Amino acid sequence: MTAYDDLMTYQRDTEALKLVSMRLGWDQETVMPRGAATQRGAEMAAMESVLHARRAAPEVAEWLEVAKAPDMVGEAQLREIRRAFDRATKVPSKLAATLAEKTSVAQGIWAEARSKQDVAAFLPVLTEIIALRQEEGAALAQGTNLSVYDALLSDYEPGTSAEEIATIFDAMRTRLVALRSAILEKPAPAELKGSFDGEVQMAFSNQVAAAFGYDFNRGRIDRAVHPFSSGSGNDVRITTRTQGEDPLESVYSTVHETGHATYEMSIDPAYLLTPLGQGVSMGVHESQSRIYENQLGRSRAFSGWLFERMGATFGDLGVADADAFYAAANRVGSGYIRTAADEVQYNLHIMLRFDLERALIAGDLKPADLEAAWNDRFLADFGFAVDKPSNGFMQDVHWSVGLFGYFPTYSLGNVYAGCLHAALRKSVPNLDAELAQGDTSSARAWLKEHVQQHGGLYEPRDLITRATGAAPTEGPLLDYLEAKFGALYGL
Repeated sequence: MTAYDDLMTYQRDTEALKLVSMRLGWDQETVMPRGAATQRGAEMAAMESVLHARRAAPEVAEWLEVAKAPDMVGEAQLREIRRAFDRATKVPSKLAATLAEKTSVAQGIWAEARSKQDVAAFLPVLTEIIALRQEEGAALAQGTNLSVYDALLSDYEPGTSAEEIATIFDAMRTRLVALRSAILEKPAPAELKGSFDGEVQMAFSNQVAAAFGYDFNRGRIDRAVHPFSSGSGNDVRITTRTQGEDPLESVYSTVHETGHATYEMSIDPAYLLTPLGQGVSMGVHESQSRIYENQLGRSRAFSGWLFERMGATFGDLGVADADAFYAAANRVGSGYIRTAADEVQYNLHIMLRFDLERALIAGDLKPADLEAAWNDRFLADFGFAVDKPSNGFMQDVHWSVGLFGYFPTYSLGNVYAGCLHAALRKSVPNLDAELAQGDTSSARAWLKEHVQQHGGLYEPRDLITRATGAAPTEGPLLDYLEAKFGALYGL
């Protein structure tokens, strides 16, 4: 056994324990009894203490000092282990455990406060979480040129800074706002109408997930307040939510989470229970969920197939034909909720959150002032007022569980998806004919070959560059949006 072999054997148990911790999180958001929240927080803290100790263990430092990678894959394994070791040695164990406990408990507080529109009940724990993440970010930034926010961002998108993201967002904003303005001058298409039973929606979600390659032998679908995907390898679970008058939210939430899940399921099995056995970044992860949901799932070709299947399941959908259904699935209109936002306005939601969370972490915005700041910015950006907290700053789970630095990866994912979609179209010229039959296999095979199978082997932007032949930029996404919605709205 070499030092590299010893390290990889040790790392296997660390990766397994990390997945056990993720399973506790899945349980908490799906089937855990509400009265177990405090105990679950203690359990999560205990797991984080064990994981933190393993990642920062002296023997890991010794192995990293002398380990020789056998090949390129081994070099990538060492890169990721060293990244985790450096992080763990900077963040005190007590802080890591406290964060795990507080964010576990905070998730339940957020869900309850959100359901009751009770801002006062949520603000104290949010204030605690922000302070803890500021402390963690400061620890991670020590000895680097990173800001506190950039240090937190690196957990989700290594190698990217807030300034780089801001530059991309600035380039996107002008064209997105102009496109939205032109669209809103046109008549809005009809929405679906009817009453759609929640249990039937859940059963239909299984059909849709299967159409996008979800392996139910290695996964399951449950309900959650906020849809998410959890796990990797041979146990990858997803959740969705249902709305009685809007089945499309359930359908496309399911497709979105299936994109995340099939990414994890498609990683090279040789990487299982190693640092490479997971998606390389949240931006790349979002590229998979967004291309499944939008470029594939909301395409005219696939939506025609979906219209037939939904009609057979639910009966009259309140729209005349497949063209009207396609227009409804891509309707641009006023709305509060990010996860239900159309493709044109989705990134404007992210830009709002990005600016506010940077101000929170920098200390320029106090948690007590967040609701007012959100409402003012939303009115300025979207042209109408927030009516209640669950449609405003309390709509997303992310801040309650400390995911500061996560939001901008959604738009990075859209940018990556735009680049991947352009390359996919060139490689699979008969894509629309296949999608019209509900057949996503060629698209999924291309994405698996060029993105998913590699797991964490390549750094995020390198992966997209290798897949598409060019460095990622916002241009392909904006070109796609203008062409699609220009045709839909006769611009």
